[in-house]
Amino acid sequence: MRNGEDLEGFDGEASSASMISAASSPYQPTTEPVSQRRGLGGLRCDLDYLRGTLGKMKVAEVVLALTAFICIETIMECSPCEGLYFFEFVSCSALVVTGALLLLFSLNLHTRIPQINWNLTDLVNTGLSTFFFFIASVVLAALNHKTGAEIAAVVFGFLAMAVYAVNTYLAVQKWRVNSRQQTSRQTSDYIRARTESREVVHRPEIQRLDA
Repeated sequence: MRNGEDLEGFDGEASSASMISAASSPYQPTTEPVSQRRGLGGLRCDLDYLRGTLGKMKVAEVVLALTAFICIETIMECSPCEGLYFFEFVSCSALVVTGALLLLFSLNLHTRIPQINWNLTDLVNTGLSTFFFFIASVVLAALNHKTGAEIAAVVFGFLAMAVYAVNTYLAVQKWRVNSRQQTSRQTSDYIRARTESREVVHRPEIQRLDA
């Protein structure tokens, strides 16, 4: 039988061996919560964005563009049809582009592509949608035959134009704020770099240590 000292030594060797094997093992335990590991590639819905002003306006734009597109699609006869086709193109394009941006922003997918200026992209989309919805609604109002579907399409077209116009104003304000913050950040980084370089020049002992 082993005495007490032999058993203690054996236990110490076993614990040391287990620690070494655990450290060298590629399968380390993780403290990451299970809820964070679940999901589709880490996607999550940004409820704060959807509850905010810009998120609500994006949802309203998608709903209005979809409603205007449905109204224009219910028209079976037209003469002339140029205004109807143009309105159909504008409403469909606005629906697709705005819906894609809403999906990107609400799922935070835009953060994975930082190379694109998303604030400027949103500004361009809302500005162009405002302009083209205004033109398409005016043309359709001038060329319609006073049917219910045409009148409804014109009404929803002007409503969509109004929401896009407000969103354009808010996007301009946000773009200006972000541009100022980026400019001030770059200026502070430049000043800090210049200050550090001057300290190195005026302190020769730092140069000697570096050499």
